Amino acid sequence: MSLDRKEVPLLAVMLIPVFVVFATFFLLPMARLVLVAGSGENGMSEYLTVIRTPRHFESLIATVLLSAVTTLAALVISGISGVFLERNRFRGREALISMLTFPLAFPGVVIGFLVIMLAGRQGLAKEISTALTGTRLVFAYSMAGLFVGYLYFSIPRVILTLMAAAEKLDPALEEAARSLGASRWQVIRDVIVPALKPALIASGAICFATAMGAFGTAFTLATNIDVLPMTIYTEFTLNANIATAAALSIMLGIVTWIALYIARSLAGSTVAAAA
Repeated sequence: MSLDRKEVPLLAVMLIPVFVVFATFFLLPMARLVLVAGSGENGMSEYLTVIRTPRHFESLIATVLLSAVTTLAALVISGISGVFLERNRFRGREALISMLTFPLAFPGVVIGFLVIMLAGRQGLAKEISTALTGTRLVFAYSMAGLFVGYLYFSIPRVILTLMAAAEKLDPALEEAARSLGASRWQVIRDVIVPALKPALIASGAICFATAMGAFGTAFTLATNIDVLPMTIYTEFTLNANIATAAALSIMLGIVTWIALYIARSLAGSTVAAAA
């Protein structure tokens, strides 16, 4: 569909606020961040220094791995739960959906506090394990505790998207597959999962990006471990190393942008193939 010549100036005027907001809240801050990262003793080689510093590099790798594992777990749990909840009506269903999505209302600090109450030094897991085995199970302040916290706030973001996608699934395709002799697992693998693939990719990308930049939960729990948001916070506030903090922030943004770009490309190709 081509635009009329009279509509082009009007469209340009309407897009001005978009460009202003984009420049004010993205382009200018990112440009400033790049300049700050290059204003230190090492200049623009600060980015290489960050990669060569073992603590910073390990923090980056740990953050990427934690975000990837959280995303995978959230997709599996939310995929199974979302399809089940969308296809079954039972008493208490709405209350269950509300409980699963309720963490959206919690800030990261509150989620971290909940993990401490579950698996901290005075948590429920410690009391149960002590009563049953005589040993104290405490993992709130480890990577496992951080994983539980990240998973807790990731599931609501994924399950809502997958439930909306599951609503559009055509039961006739599954019935046709069963009539041709497909097992339940084959129906899931060859019919349901491909149909949900765009939603899985899109929600997984959001989950990964959110986990990469999560600070509140990490701030509450990460006492003995380093993840990139905490490393940036430490360099900026405790060490007053603003150039390194800026370089780490840029690296975090680049990794997240690459993940979102790949997800967008995969989702686009999937939709095109399906069409």
